[in-house]
Amino acid sequence: MGSIYLIRHGQASFGADDYDVLSPVGVRQAEVLGEHLEQLDIRLDRCVSGSLRRQQHTANAALQRMSQAPVLDIDEAFNEFDADAVIRTLLPDLLPEEPEALHILRNGAQNRAEFQRLFAKLIQRWISGEHDKPGLQSWQAYVEQVEGGLRRILEQANSKQNIAVFTSGGTITALLRLITGVPSAKAFELNWQIVNTSLSQLKFRGSEVSLASFNSHVHLQLLKAPELITYR
Repeated sequence: MGSIYLIRHGQASFGADDYDVLSPVGVRQAEVLGEHLEQLDIRLDRCVSGSLRRQQHTANAALQRMSQAPVLDIDEAFNEFDADAVIRTLLPDLLPEEPEALHILRNGAQNRAEFQRLFAKLIQRWISGEHDKPGLQSWQAYVEQVEGGLRRILEQANSKQNIAVFTSGGTITALLRLITGVPSAKAFELNWQIVNTSLSQLKFRGSEVSLASFNSHVHLQLLKAPELITYR
């Protein structure tokens, strides 16, 4: 069987003007990941990334620490969903019951716990399908986008390849939904636990895919440096 390693990007710049940039911690996480894969003697036959900078930077920083690495391919199907658009579009309907939500979401770095609570609430509305709005990609459409990316990988792969996909938490969540059949709400409960640069492994034969492991971050745990274990 072949393996697909789903790798979440390193820590991005939460609270900064541009989130889509790895923090210094994020760069180090990616480097440690590459060193770990090299030590395990995992030879990658193909590497794919979404087009977001944090995804590509994670891939390049990791691959530079490996003695043999293929050229990075880009497939936008593995981009994260547009969280800003979800917040912007669904927030107005939430304000009557959460009047402080706008202030909290604008100052997320100073209100991390409340930001997460409100963001999770908006995500639940989004994935329910009951609050779809014109111009906002639905959760179902996003899942279909990710499914298309996975299908393209499988069509081009042979059964013994090791393939790395550098992506984001939402993409991994969508794949969990597709592969395991877990309800979307439960999948997002797992989403909040996905560590930056963690590995989730899929095994495949032809078009058949199964989940072999989820959210492994032993490469960070072995360093005994808790500051490297991050979730955003």
